[in-house]
Amino acid sequence: MADTNKSDTPDIDDIQKTLEKQIAELRREITKINKSISARGAEMLDDASEQASELYDTAANRASRTAQQLRSQAQAVSEVARENPGTTTALVGVIGLLGFLAGFAIAQSTNDTSRRWY
Repeated sequence: MADTNKSDTPDIDDIQKTLEKQIAELRREITKINKSISARGAEMLDDASEQASELYDTAANRASRTAQQLRSQAQAVSEVARENPGTTTALVGVIGLLGFLAGFAIAQSTNDTSRRWY
């Protein structure tokens, strides 16, 4: 009745071989994609490392120049202080007095008026 011709239906072995070929091709594509991703990741890591190194070098140079400036300014201030000991003493005294008065004023403004000692 329904004679099926073997040439009309695909053979199971042929289907299996076709699927295996497709799977092998997909595996090759996945391998290529993985290699591409790995290479791109390595490039990005190298770029980030290079940028970090440049930032560190820039910061180190700026810090070095700033430290040198501070040293030279401190040396200039100390020379002026050595040349004018009376003026230096007066200046330090005035700064100390101003600090004391500022502290006293702050303490009085935050102190409760009912707890005064008089």
